[in-house]
Amino acid sequence: MTVEPHVALRRLRVADAAAVHAAFASAPDMERQGDVATLVDAERYVARLVSESSPHEGWAIAADDALVGLVCVSVDEANLSGWFGYWMTESARGRGWMRRAAATVADWALTTRGLERLELGHRVNNPASGRVARAAGFVREGTERGKFLIDGERIDVDTYGRLRTDPGSQADPLPMSDAR
Repeated sequence: MTVEPHVALRRLRVADAAAVHAAFASAPDMERQGDVATLVDAERYVARLVSESSPHEGWAIAADDALVGLVCVSVDEANLSGWFGYWMTESARGRGWMRRAAATVADWALTTRGLERLELGHRVNNPASGRVARAAGFVREGTERGKFLIDGERIDVDTYGRLRTDPGSQADPLPMSDAR
């Protein structure tokens, strides 16, 4: 009998650096999420996100308190908006956790955090990311043609937005702990 882990959202911690390093090593597509090839890179990555002066709101997706993914809002205070991003370790994918985590953080950002608009983009050859965006209440706003050059190929990016006045997500929320 397999026991499902307790999955929740908590603030990203400096102590998560080793798990971030492992996550980036878990799948080739993680290289698009940042430059993390070593533990030192992961420590820098996490430090940038958790710094007191950081515009980033980083939420760890934790299975039994171990980081398996991240949802982050990079906040533009002047415009009360945020760039929304997410990633998940290879082994944790396909369980619906990211859909629930993204929806929970988007709802939080547009209510408790007080933002008025969230934006995100994903490569069109990554339809799973689009499913996560739509489950989190984002509305597809268009396609940026040929935005990225990956391995010599131009890749289109679908862009999404979500306003505070849009309907909320329909996903079951994950528990959140704002303790740092």
